[in-house]
Amino acid sequence: IAVDPSVIPLGSEVYVEGYGNAIAGDTGGAIKGNRIDIFIPSQQDAINFGVKQLKVTILN
Repeated sequence: IAVDPSVIPLGSEVYVEGYGNAIAGDTGGAIKGNRIDIFIPSQQDAINFGVKQLKVTILN
């Protein structure tokens, strides 16, 4: 996932509600503050997942 490294350090393992475990491995130009960007390979699956407010837990 893409994160703001001032909020979630790069390399952190996180749990994203409704998605599962992920690694904070990227930053994005529009990712500021409490936003993340989840890579979903299929465009249709990404559309179905949509934009959501989810709880993210840093595991390490």
